[in-house]
Amino acid sequence: METEQKATISVHKPDIKEKLFFLGSGLLMSVPFTLFFSDLSKTLCVALPLLFAQVCAIVIFTPFIEEIAKVFPLFYRHGETERSLVELGILVGLGFGLTEFALYVFTLDQPFLGRIPGIIFHASSACITAYGIAKKKPLKLYLIAVVTHLVNNLLALFSSEVSFLYIPGLVVLVATYLLAWRLYRQTSETIVL
Repeated sequence: METEQKATISVHKPDIKEKLFFLGSGLLMSVPFTLFFSDLSKTLCVALPLLFAQVCAIVIFTPFIEEIAKVFPLFYRHGETERSLVELGILVGLGFGLTEFALYVFTLDQPFLGRIPGIIFHASSACITAYGIAKKKPLKLYLIAVVTHLVNNLLALFSSEVSFLYIPGLVVLVATYLLAWRLYRQTSETIVL
C-alpha cells in the first residue's frame, strides 16, 4: 500500500533586504540583459532600410526582450503570496525604469520630465507579467505587457514626427497603469505554488 506524501510550503514574506535585492536586480541586472539581447536583435534587423530597422529593433524586439528581462528573477520564487510576487515584480520593473531613466537623461540628453512616465510604465508592465506568473498564466499576461510596450514604443518613435500621436501615447500609458493597478488589487495572500 502506497502512502501519500504531502509537502508543505510555508508562506514567505519578503523582508526589506529581499525587496531591495529585487529593486537592485532591476537596476543592475535587467538592463545589461536587455542591452545584450537588443544588440543581438539589431543584427537581425540590419539588412532593412533605416526606418524599418528602427521599427524592427525598437518596436518589435525591444518589448519582448525588456518584458522578460524584468520578470526573469520572479520565476524562481517559492512560497510567495500572489501579492508579494506582484510587489517584487513592481520593484524589479521600477529598478529597470530608474536605470533606463538615468541612461536616457544623463547619456542621451533626453528631457528629465519626459522620461518620468517610463519609470512608472516599466513598473506597471512588470506588474502585469508578475500577475500572470502569480495566476499561472504567464504567457498570456506577458504578451499583454509586450503589446502595451510595443504600442507605446511605436507611438513614441513617431510622436516626434507627428505631434498628434502624443495623445494616443498618453492613452496607452494610462491604460497600462490602470490595468496594472486593477490586477494588483486582484491579488491575494494565497500562496503561489
